[in-house]
Amino acid sequence: MAKVYEGVDDDLAAWVAAQPMWFVATAPLAGDGHVNVSPRGHDSLVVLGPHRVAWVDYTGSGVETIAHLRENGCVCLMFASFDARPRIVRLHGTGTVALPGDAVFDEVTGLLPEHPGTRAVVDVEVTRVSDACGWGVPLMAVTGERDLLRANAEKKGPDGLADYRRTKNATSIDGLPGL
Repeated sequence: MAKVYEGVDDDLAAWVAAQPMWFVATAPLAGDGHVNVSPRGHDSLVVLGPHRVAWVDYTGSGVETIAHLRENGCVCLMFASFDARPRIVRLHGTGTVALPGDAVFDEVTGLLPEHPGTRAVVDVEVTRVSDACGWGVPLMAVTGERDLLRANAEKKGPDGLADYRRTKNATSIDGLPGL
């Protein structure tokens, strides 16, 4: 679940913050490139203002989101309600990537629980919000968070994570620079 900061006090921000899972979509500029859609969860997202959200990006098998954002910045976050009230919200905007040592990285990671797999922070200036019915989204119950990312990061340790990022997160599947 997300957090809401800086006096953002409206129903939409609270609803976004209450969603246990959301999706981020990005794409490269090349027409033959691969669109990427990734599910996100955990306590990784913050609503920082009326037009700003950010999330902690954990070490994973790919680096598409980071690579696409570095190339063109175009991003869409989608939140879908799986409980009683049907709703889909998309936040369209421009995203930037902050790495350890950047002020934005320190700002956002300071607001969220520490996670050993943290590799970057994505900061999004929201330029468009769309709110849809969500009538086709099924009802589902959340039974808990998977702790596999944390366990894997702890098992690898800082040096193992750095090596993994060097070998697996250097470029995207389309050959764009990653980390």
